[in-house]
Amino acid sequence: MDNDISKQIDKALECVKKKDWNGAIDLFTAVLEKEPTNAQIYNNLGLCYANSGNEEKAEKNYLKSIELNPKIPQAYINLVDIYYHQRRYGEGINILSYAIENLPDDLVFRHYLARFYIEDAKRDLAIDELEYILEKQPDNYDAYYDLGRVYFELGNYDSAIENFENILEYKKNNEWIYYYLGEAYQANDETEKALSNFLKAIATNNRFALAYKKAAILYMARGDFDDAIEYFEDYMNMDIPKEEKDNIQKIVERIKNKKK
Repeated sequence: MDNDISKQIDKALECVKKKDWNGAIDLFTAVLEKEPTNAQIYNNLGLCYANSGNEEKAEKNYLKSIELNPKIPQAYINLVDIYYHQRRYGEGINILSYAIENLPDDLVFRHYLARFYIEDAKRDLAIDELEYILEKQPDNYDAYYDLGRVYFELGNYDSAIENFENILEYKKNNEWIYYYLGEAYQANDETEKALSNFLKAIATNNRFALAYKKAAILYMARGDFDDAIEYFEDYMNMDIPKEEKDNIQKIVERIKNKKK
């Protein structure tokens, strides 16, 4: 790489830091006129186009980068990010399969693939990928989370609970994990454990509105009306829609009338 090209790349990267996407595009394009087989520059150019809102050109540049050098991980990741939010799951699955073929030791691609399978309703294939990841990385709590959600959607609540519990070994005091555990225990007809986890979610984040509602419903179901009223009223003090607040108020009034 000659000195002039190196300077142009440095200028382009400075533009990227300043989020001057058009300036960076012009400079990277000029570099490609002199180095038309530079895969990394195509990836950089794709990223600039993506950030400037031109995903069509971004996609073309990522694909060119991969064509020239199928060993650049970031080009795949940038490309599948486009496919994911455009819901182009089939194309995402294909390119991730190609990434795994070329970079078999990079488990990030398997995790992306699992999430594409989940969105494409291919949950059994997602489970296979996630379990493979956990064989290699038993402390990967993101994989436990995705596996727990898949099992929950499949109605396998025992397995969902197991995976959510595994997360807490690595990520303690996470309100969302307590909440998902509460949902899984509730669906599995383990009311006391469900309530315990909703209360843990609240203890971790006392503004976690959904957990207040869930706890109130469980208190009401088991006849602890004072506690149900307390948690429903706390829930109504949260930032929730007026229609929801009105509906909860009616429930509270019915409970109070029942107590008379």
